[in-house]
Amino acid sequence: MEFDFDAWTRLAKDDPQAFEYRRQDAIRSTIDSASVEHRRRLEGIQFQLDLERERSSTPLGACVRMNTLMWSGFHRLRKELNRVSSSRDDVSPQARTSANVISIQDYRERHRSDRASG
Repeated sequence: MEFDFDAWTRLAKDDPQAFEYRRQDAIRSTIDSASVEHRRRLEGIQFQLDLERERSSTPLGACVRMNTLMWSGFHRLRKELNRVSSSRDDVSPQARTSANVISIQDYRERHRSDRASG
């Protein structure tokens, strides 16, 4: 779905009701196109955003509220990533960096010879 900012701006200015209808339709189709396991979460997020829009007396106020929600989610995610990352520090550096690396060519040749002899 391509987004034409100028067309949406004109629609919002010329016909606010049509703009709102198209906005809701675009949101609904975006959520519906998501995988089933993500839809409920997306609907919950959209519910929160709609609630913030209703609570605000101005579009700018709604924008500020939504921005606060976004940053709040970002900080929760960062905190969780830091927690997971710090638990990785408990593993020895050698355990994190060592691996048995094999040559793909050697692997293929081994499997060819196994099939030929089998």
